[in-house]
Amino acid sequence: MTASGRPTPLVASPLVDSVFDLDDLLAPEEVVWSRKARAFATNRILPTIEQDFEDRFFRAELVPELGAAGFLGMHLEGYGYGCAGASAVSYGLVCLELEAADSGWRTLVSVQGSLAMSAIHKYGTEDQKQLWLPGMAAGSLIGCFALTEPTGGSDPAAMRTTATRDGDDWVLTGTKRWIGLASVADVAVVWAQTDAGVRGFLVPTGTAGFTATPIAGKLSMRASIQCDVTLDGVRLPADAVLPGATGLSGPFSCLNEARFGIVWGAMGAARSCLDAAIARSRSREVFGRPIGAMQLTQAKLADMLVEYEKGVLLALHLGRLKERGTLSPAQISVGKLNSVREAIRIAGLARSILGGDGVTNEFPVMRHLANLESVRTYEGTDEIHQLVIGRALTGMPAF
Repeated sequence: MTASGRPTPLVASPLVDSVFDLDDLLAPEEVVWSRKARAFATNRILPTIEQDFEDRFFRAELVPELGAAGFLGMHLEGYGYGCAGASAVSYGLVCLELEAADSGWRTLVSVQGSLAMSAIHKYGTEDQKQLWLPGMAAGSLIGCFALTEPTGGSDPAAMRTTATRDGDDWVLTGTKRWIGLASVADVAVVWAQTDAGVRGFLVPTGTAGFTATPIAGKLSMRASIQCDVTLDGVRLPADAVLPGATGLSGPFSCLNEARFGIVWGAMGAARSCLDAAIARSRSREVFGRPIGAMQLTQAKLADMLVEYEKGVLLALHLGRLKERGTLSPAQISVGKLNSVREAIRIAGLARSILGGDGVTNEFPVMRHLANLESVRTYEGTDEIHQLVIGRALTGMPAF
């Protein structure tokens, strides 16, 4: 039972497993990661998530628990940093299970591991890696990734944040918006324009001139934190720059890591909604029998299951490509576009099966629907991914 006395949502034993046996396609170690994440989601997130969403409360004590479970930066390789070095598919499965509980917690794993830690891991010096990665993997340190600006999330080439040299130091000035975890982070990976192009900088958040303000009034992602960030003459030493990244290819490669997690994660939200609809179709009676015995309801459930299964199989295919090192940005865009778009459709159909009760927090569907609108927007909107795919198909950029 949840803290409010409601039955715990059906994440621990998905009803869709009776038709779609995903485990049969997985290696044993992948199943272990999936089950570990499912148990964490069921036992540590679900009992309080509805109230946390209602209260706009970020349950910070779960971050070191995620680290102890090995979920933070779990797909990063290299000894000495505390990262699990798990496969791409294992990471995807963890994202699916966490987002089946709430998109905000999969987002945290993405911001920490696929964005901030990936940037340091890919482009940092050995000293930078040793300074930050072990603590971030353990969840004792939190990172954020400051790329998006108020005037153009889809056009990072137009960023106005600047980093200029002043003797041996760098001085950063500008603003960022929708920066996940910034107000609770220990380090920010900030991307700024320099005379040599866009560069990444490691900014300890206690540095003078760095201010992160949580964004109020959100109707989505209410159990997580997104911020406005102001950089007012933030002075950094020369060794704060990430030496391995020059230009937008650096942040874009990190975004692709996060998009891969979304391909899987959105299907977790879809599964949660589908499970709620299946359970309700069995228990809700109209005209003298369960609505699950009616043709229109079964047609909806069948359509939802088909799109969920197709989405997970696409995610699995992309995961195998990633493990072989052959996954392209266009293929990631196919996955992100499809998973989020279909998850929103599945959630909408689930709400219709739940009837009027579907708009209450007795069920997770409206929370998932609200969260998925944010997931649809960040790491590239539908339109951006359509243009990425269109460019790959025609050879002609339209943006």
